[in-house]
Amino acid sequence: MREKRLGLGGRRSRVSRVLVLLALVLVSVNLRPAITTIAGVMNQVPGAFHLDPAMLPVLGTLPVLAFGVSGPIGPWLARRLGTGPAVALALLFLAAALIVRVLVPPLLLPGTFLAGMAIMTASVLVPQIVKANHGSGWWTGLCTMGFGLGAALGAGLVQPLAQTLGGSLAWALAVWAVPALLGACLIQRSGRRSTPAGTSTRKAGSAAGAVSPLTQGAPSFSVFPAPVIPAPVSPSEVTPLQVTPLRKQRTAWAVTAFFGLQAMLYFAITSWLAVYLVSKGLSSADAAGLLAWFSLAGLPASLLAPVLAGRPAILRIMAPGLGLAVALALLGVLAAPSALQFLMVGILGIVQSAGFGLAMALVVIRSSGPQTAGKLSAMSQGLGFALASLGPLVAGLLHAWTGGWEVTFWALAAQAVVLAAAGFLAIRGPVVNVEPVSSNASPNGLFTLARGGE
Repeated sequence: MREKRLGLGGRRSRVSRVLVLLALVLVSVNLRPAITTIAGVMNQVPGAFHLDPAMLPVLGTLPVLAFGVSGPIGPWLARRLGTGPAVALALLFLAAALIVRVLVPPLLLPGTFLAGMAIMTASVLVPQIVKANHGSGWWTGLCTMGFGLGAALGAGLVQPLAQTLGGSLAWALAVWAVPALLGACLIQRSGRRSTPAGTSTRKAGSAAGAVSPLTQGAPSFSVFPAPVIPAPVSPSEVTPLQVTPLRKQRTAWAVTAFFGLQAMLYFAITSWLAVYLVSKGLSSADAAGLLAWFSLAGLPASLLAPVLAGRPAILRIMAPGLGLAVALALLGVLAAPSALQFLMVGILGIVQSAGFGLAMALVVIRSSGPQTAGKLSAMSQGLGFALASLGPLVAGLLHAWTGGWEVTFWALAAQAVVLAAAGFLAIRGPVVNVEPVSSNASPNGLFTLARGGE
């Protein structure tokens, strides 16, 4: 009978984990269409929403700026509601912003900013939920692929949706509130209330043999901060050690730099690639098609990069290697004739998307636990997207200043080399930890790097 109960509990645990994963993927798909739908119809926005054409650059920058200022909101909500309910609340706000910004034209700009804040709030909590469920590299890979899929669907479906909905651009943009509401319904039960700091330490001895129903049988990263459980001690024997603030941990800054630099490259490329391709002699339609190809070509890479990052030998090469690969791909797009741009843009999409997948994976791999992952995610994405907002602006200014694209592409390639250096530092430093540990922990700290769960 006991074995039956254990078997039933195991099946329920697996079903629960599958539902959490599906919910996370749906959440990820919702975190880009609010941006790419507008980008795909930018030339139609002034007429449809009575917006001054001079405000279009502001419209394109607002979501990224919102990313940069709203990073702390996610962890703050998670501490009070739990991660799942916090993500659900963010998606509800996203759905409301998507509807209001297009049905009330004067609210297009503030609605877009609020949509960006909602996206960031949900985005920073995705790694925390993955970490709390001991998700494997496939979990992070599917989530990062969801980001790319959402971006491609948003840009590719906005025109067909407008035609299907009687030529209404407003409803074609607002319809993306539906998957946001569905994602909110699925994710709300996927997170638990955060454990107050120090609770896990005081109960470490008694909990040594306990297994969470959400983590039982969970596959681990090959590079995973596995807990070293101390021997049971009485509460009076436990002396909390001072926790180093996140801002003073060099690995946290390296992960943040990696995330910000790859995001800066992404937004610069997506903002100006089509314009550059037109200057190479391609038609506007062909240039738009290659921009969509840039996103689609990278989908498999965004899935596989976090999985491969779970292997220490590969991670040591991948983290710096992707930066160098992006630099070479950018120079390839610059040098290639029009006939080869399909190939070169595809390669650029692959390595750029792999960089994003690795950036998300580093938040999980290089953090000691769910609370740390949430805070590191907020830091890396908040500061990273604030940095990323400069990408389109600086690239455009360099193009306007020189009258060509050579300086712009060489500057982006140099930035990719700096990205390689950030990746090298992100994997060489100590694991990031902001969760209190006791003085009776092992000499090398509470967490160790394990390979394959060893």
